[in-house]
Amino acid sequence: YNLIYLKFRGRLSTLKKGRAAKMICTFAGHREVFGLSQWPVVEALETLLSTEQELICYEGGMGEFGRLCACAVRTLKSRHQDKRIRLILVLPYMYQRLNTDGEYYRKNFDEVIVLHELAQVHYKKAVTARNRWMVDQADQLIALVWREHGGAWQTLQYAQRRGKHSVSIKRKENAPDGA
Repeated sequence: YNLIYLKFRGRLSTLKKGRAAKMICTFAGHREVFGLSQWPVVEALETLLSTEQELICYEGGMGEFGRLCACAVRTLKSRHQDKRIRLILVLPYMYQRLNTDGEYYRKNFDEVIVLHELAQVHYKKAVTARNRWMVDQADQLIALVWREHGGAWQTLQYAQRRGKHSVSIKRKENAPDGA
């Protein structure tokens, strides 16, 4: 995998060999998914991919929903080997686990981005800033949000204020209330 440190300003250039990315997607969801499978996310991604040859997915690496989305992207990659699909992990700061578990990251992500300008930001604010950066880069947000507080809700609200198109994934009917 490629570990890339980026400055926080502006939209990330996704040009490679003269071609621009067709669709950039990111995800926002509460940490718990309560038994939700990857298939609603796969379906949403399939819809995006139906009109595109290239899909770049930014994933934040936090919580069950993030892992579920990463799994959905990997499923899509195996189904559509004729299309260019990339899964990029975007971290708000450097983690020691990038060094200790490097093989995991090389196997599961096409790239890992650590946002350089967030290095001096308090870790809780860095996560919010990273989420906003991912929304700013994206054309599409896929969200699992059922309560009106927390980072996922704030990210969805930010995306709506920025005029980003979003797809809401519904949680299971029997999921615990208040969670």
